[in-house]
Amino acid sequence: MTDGRSWPFWTFIALLAILHFLVHLGLGVGVAAPDLLTVAVLLGARRLRGSAAAALGFAFGLLRDSLSLSSFGADVVSLTLVGYLGARSRDFFVGDSLLFIGIYLFAGKWFHDVVYDLIAGSTMAGDMVVRLFVQAPLASLYAAAAGVVALVLYRIVVGAR
Repeated sequence: MTDGRSWPFWTFIALLAILHFLVHLGLGVGVAAPDLLTVAVLLGARRLRGSAAAALGFAFGLLRDSLSLSSFGADVVSLTLVGYLGARSRDFFVGDSLLFIGIYLFAGKWFHDVVYDLIAGSTMAGDMVVRLFVQAPLASLYAAAAGVVALVLYRIVVGAR
């Protein structure tokens, strides 16, 4: 599952989380930037057991929720579930191809958005159907593309396949 050279991967996950907040908050891009925090949880979950992946999701969800003015706790719950289910996905799907990772990131981000909307739906403006079936898939595609590009760059830097 993990080897002695896992520190570069966890540094990559931490950099994704830092980059998420830097782009969203530091540069003020906001919702126009991809959700790199969910991508970090999903990629990290593939290397962890269920409980550790849920803890990673919980920690990252708490970080994001600490900046939320409404619906506090929705990201904690949704990223905890995403982390746990992402780790459990190893039991059903084996592989590290870029196509698989892209589909995995797309599905995981969409699942995050569905759970988040179900929890925080009353505090969000707009039609839930439009959010879940138009905005969420587009955001998921954007996050998956950004995650695959980041993973390719990581693999080039560390010399992995």
